[in-house]
Amino acid sequence: MKKNTDNQDTSAHSPSGRAGVGIKICGMKYSDNILEVGSLLPDYMGFIFWKKSTRYFDGVIPELPKSIKKVGVFVNETIELILAKVKKYDLQAIQLHGYESVEFCLNLKNELDSKIEIIKVFSVDEDFDFEVLKPFETVSDYFLFDTKGKLPGGNGTTFDWKVLEKYPSSKPFFLSGGIGIEEMDAVKEISKTNLPLYAIDVNSKFEIEPGLKNIKKLDSFKNNLITLNL
Repeated sequence: MKKNTDNQDTSAHSPSGRAGVGIKICGMKYSDNILEVGSLLPDYMGFIFWKKSTRYFDGVIPELPKSIKKVGVFVNETIELILAKVKKYDLQAIQLHGYESVEFCLNLKNELDSKIEIIKVFSVDEDFDFEVLKPFETVSDYFLFDTKGKLPGGNGTTFDWKVLEKYPSSKPFFLSGGIGIEEMDAVKEISKTNLPLYAIDVNSKFEIEPGLKNIKKLDSFKNNLITLNL
């Protein structure tokens, strides 16, 4: 993938503050597994509050290291419910994975504490129009690019990352969509470009069953990311 030098911030940092790429582990469901994943110290841990998901979360989040940001994942939900989940689970970030409008994002932003991050998701295929991003620049902290599929997320497939060569923004983004250990070479390649890749978002490729993560595989992937960041 070639370097994109148009309006790109080449000084992007991972969530931990180091230069490089961070990691978000999404679709957490079971308390013991949450603690195991927490011991790996990912930058973000995602909890899905979409009832149709096989990874729907309605449990208790055990105490986690303070460095891990808890992300609530919502799909076309009301602001009232989002705020309730923020309060109940002490969420540090909100991921909007539906068709939320700019106005909705702005209204939500105005209701949230300024420290709580908003991540706006866009489903990408080869025909994705990057012009749709511009209105969301000021109402979100990060973009997240996932594979366009039948479900809002967790489809287990990757999209062609070459389309990101057209990325017109300097806003840092998460990269998602069927990413597993076998994609590490591609992750290394895209990390060498000037794209403001903020973090890799992983889920289904590291599961024993929906919501239950394979710690050994996650540890291996995270260690590869750390090596990449050196």
